[in-house]
Amino acid sequence: MKRDFLFSYYQTPRGAVLRRQETDYLQRSITVSCKQTILQIGALGWETELIDCTLYKYYTVLDAEGLGDPAVKKIRAEASCLPLQCDSVDMIILPHFLEFDPCCLRTMREVERVLKPEGTVVVVNFNPWSLRIRYEYLWERQKHDAWSGHFISRTRVIDWLKLLNFEVILFTEFNANSVRSTHGKFMDNCYSLSANAYAIKAIKRRYNIIPLTPVCETAPRLALANSINPATRVGS
Repeated sequence: MKRDFLFSYYQTPRGAVLRRQETDYLQRSITVSCKQTILQIGALGWETELIDCTLYKYYTVLDAEGLGDPAVKKIRAEASCLPLQCDSVDMIILPHFLEFDPCCLRTMREVERVLKPEGTVVVVNFNPWSLRIRYEYLWERQKHDAWSGHFISRTRVIDWLKLLNFEVILFTEFNANSVRSTHGKFMDNCYSLSANAYAIKAIKRRYNIIPLTPVCETAPRLALANSINPATRVGS
């Protein structure tokens, strides 16, 4: 897995703006308490800008190469086989990780497995329809073929989440000069070709099947009009 394109793009003027936008967005997205467990899959190197690690002691970064801010706890493992128990994490963040993951579907299943019911997942990806991102992608390949990834549309990510029983609650686009968020029924009509990246926030739902018990058919019974008052029935 290579993420050189991501870090080289952050060094450009437009990439620096995108980095600030995504940092502010992730700061606002972390709404769990400091005693809950947060897992970030894919290191960025500036995790201390997202969260206060002295306060959130259960914030962990999982990266196959062991990268990440020195002040953050790290796990060196593959995302497609998370070394964590089922239903053990309260929030999972995937910042530009699925685009560089050859086993992204397996990773999403692992995310669903380790996330607690009603837990939150945040996915951040590049916008595959952005002409600017396409240009940077072609230019990067001409230089040293450092992309080694694949663009993923927001509709595909939403379909994956729905198949895994996630409810998408927020969709955000990062434009050059603004950040726009939509939720509910307005998410289907909100999509900009000028956005450099997008983020999807979803909640894991746990649906329990209620077994149906067989109902025994009985003969209908007739009730007397004055059966409620026994004294009246005896006196009559």
